Amino acid sequence: MQNQNIQKLLQNIEPFRNDVINHELYLNIKDIEDLKVFMEFHVFAVWDFMSLLKSLQKELTCTTIPWMPKSTGEIRYFINEVVIGEESDLDINNIRKSHFEMYLEAMQQSEANSESIQALIENLHSFGRLDLALNAAKAPKFVQDFVKYTFDVIENNSIHVQAGIFTFGREDLIPDMFLSMIKDMPSQISSKVTMFKYYLERHIEIDGDHHKHLAYQMTEELCGTNPDKWKEMETEVIKSLVQRKQLWDGILQEIKMRKQTH
Repeated sequence: MQNQNIQKLLQNIEPFRNDVINHELYLNIKDIEDLKVFMEFHVFAVWDFMSLLKSLQKELTCTTIPWMPKSTGEIRYFINEVVIGEESDLDINNIRKSHFEMYLEAMQQSEANSESIQALIENLHSFGRLDLALNAAKAPKFVQDFVKYTFDVIENNSIHVQAGIFTFGREDLIPDMFLSMIKDMPSQISSKVTMFKYYLERHIEIDGDHHKHLAYQMTEELCGTNPDKWKEMETEVIKSLVQRKQLWDGILQEIKMRKQTH
């Protein structure tokens, strides 16, 4: 039986969640050029997701020496299992890679432009500051806003809020979001982007019911019966869903602009 607090939260965030799952962006990815525009900007969300995950690993498992038990065994198991899947999954050729690296290879296969995300990584090494690196990478405002929000959550919010956004604003959202995309993807596109399709299928497989159950359990343990924690988490989850919608709005606008130009 599902926790009453989770039931209430899911009910309250449903309109914002539907805004993302049913976004018109999916129906506007009609050819390979549209998909390339999508990938060019969505890759930033693939990248910053890893920092949110690693923040949870840092706070909920012991990553320092000497080792000390932290949180509960179930939470540690869940976080470490997700990290293994995200950092070292098997790619389409059965080679261990992170999902971010798989995404970059999928971009290369489809000839999508990865210069901006590559510049971000390089500039982070040089500047050590996210805002400077994003500007130097010439990322558009809607991308910068999304990434900056993620890092603001990491730097300024409690661990139960981070866990809630990970669960209800990222992890729980991914299967439905990607199922919508695969369903609406024309066959002439999918045949040309096998690596991207594989990436989507891996997310659907990995982030389905098993991870959803463990993620829900994590939020239950972190919030307990404290109504203030549940409310704080709900507020930030809604913000994260609004940020995702705005990212999708920005990408949709870029796709429409490309069509007008051509």
